[in-house]
Amino acid sequence: MHDRIFDIVIIGGGVNGCGIARDAAGRGLSVLLVEKGDLASGTSSASSKLIHGGLRYLEHYEFSLVRESLREREVLWAVAPHIISPMRFVLPHHGALRPAWMIRIGLFLYDHIGGRKKLDPSHALDLRRDEAGIPLKAEYVKGFEYSDCAVDDSRLVTLNAVDAAALGADIRVETAMETAERVGGIWNITLRDSISGQSEIAKARVLVNAAGPWVAQVAAASDGSGKAASSIRLVKGSHIIVPKMFDHGRAYILQNKDQRVVFAIPYEHDFTLIGTTDVDEPGGPGKVEASREEIEYLCTAINGYFRAAITPDDVVSSFAGIRPLFNSGGGTAQEITRDYMLDLQIPDGNAPLMNIYGGKITTYRELAEEVLGKLSRFFPGMKGKWTREAALPGGGFATDGFDKLVQSFRSQYPFIPRAMARRLCHAYGTLAAEVVSGARTMADLGHCFGAGLYEREVEYLQAREWARCAEDILWRRSKLGLRLSKEETADLEIWLEKSAGNNIRSHSG
Repeated sequence: MHDRIFDIVIIGGGVNGCGIARDAAGRGLSVLLVEKGDLASGTSSASSKLIHGGLRYLEHYEFSLVRESLREREVLWAVAPHIISPMRFVLPHHGALRPAWMIRIGLFLYDHIGGRKKLDPSHALDLRRDEAGIPLKAEYVKGFEYSDCAVDDSRLVTLNAVDAAALGADIRVETAMETAERVGGIWNITLRDSISGQSEIAKARVLVNAAGPWVAQVAAASDGSGKAASSIRLVKGSHIIVPKMFDHGRAYILQNKDQRVVFAIPYEHDFTLIGTTDVDEPGGPGKVEASREEIEYLCTAINGYFRAAITPDDVVSSFAGIRPLFNSGGGTAQEITRDYMLDLQIPDGNAPLMNIYGGKITTYRELAEEVLGKLSRFFPGMKGKWTREAALPGGGFATDGFDKLVQSFRSQYPFIPRAMARRLCHAYGTLAAEVVSGARTMADLGHCFGAGLYEREVEYLQAREWARCAEDILWRRSKLGLRLSKEETADLEIWLEKSAGNNIRSHSG
């Protein structure tokens, strides 16, 4: 990088890091983002895939967090309607847990404190008459329904990175930060390419630590700046995926005796996503998996409500992630706040370090705005806020315009099957045509790896979205890992091995 000095170097390619990179680049700052693995390869791809206020947080009196999250639902839906869509949630009433009056009050607040405009309001349900009651046990006769949004979490991260790069940011995956020290009022950051093993020095006026579960380690490697590791509470959340449990398009939010809630969410057309757990993770940050106990817990929670029982043998896939929550005190894992905390370190007026603790996907955009607001004094010429109404790549169409987008795409490429066309439009929005540009027949798309994944799309993901290995493509840029066989996945890995500039990491999805 020679002697170039970036305005901001960001450590961490999750939703917060990529959101900050996009916002900063759009304000005219020079930005370098480094991620030691793949984009969204940690916490940001292990969520419940929701843009939501967090109904249960009302019980912990986190009204400001819920209000901020609820405000963001429709903002994010408007800027990325291809990967974010409204979803109705059914809450069967369990009289032994929370009284109906408490739920009604909570839903009234949920409807009114967040500036809801387009999303439908909550209302009561007669589960004996509504189709949502069909898969439930007979004792659940009353329920409630409210709105939130579903999101493809890892694509949200990637699209922020794509836009950041289009605005001039330098995005580096497979690049680890080793040390960072202040030299003459400037950060000197040692970076190592995880593939080549080569190291280089990046210089920055400001260092932003958005490393998620590794935030304490990065802070310690940055002149020891930041709050102690004891300020972070690592909480593991696990999910399971089972064959589709119901035919309608609504999700369920289920109350449990331990006061937690579990979601059952329609997922990728043929599956149901179930989660999540809250388990303290004493082993530190790193790759985690859903434990047998967590899988059994989720199955038990579902079986308390649904007629058709599930067992761990029904699980077709599972995943887990670590939430780096700010440890503001005691309490159980589920009671720890999901709000974020920004820690700006400027020792003796030296080069600033911003450490980011906590946060949730729904509030990533406002977090980025607040980070840049706190850093604005170091960049007096920086432009103002801009992301609230700026479409993410592939957005820029009306929130009710998805079917028209698919229709337009199919009129251009009538040879592409309808299901594949819808998947491409969901993933890439208005950019779907770029993925298949110039093709006139299916043969023009190259080799098919299975499930509608063709060589042309893989090449696009390599060139435009930093995809390097099968896991990147099948579990983060898409969810086609649920559909490809082991043989088809191996075929893709062999193809990628032959593709210049790619190294394969083992699939662990």
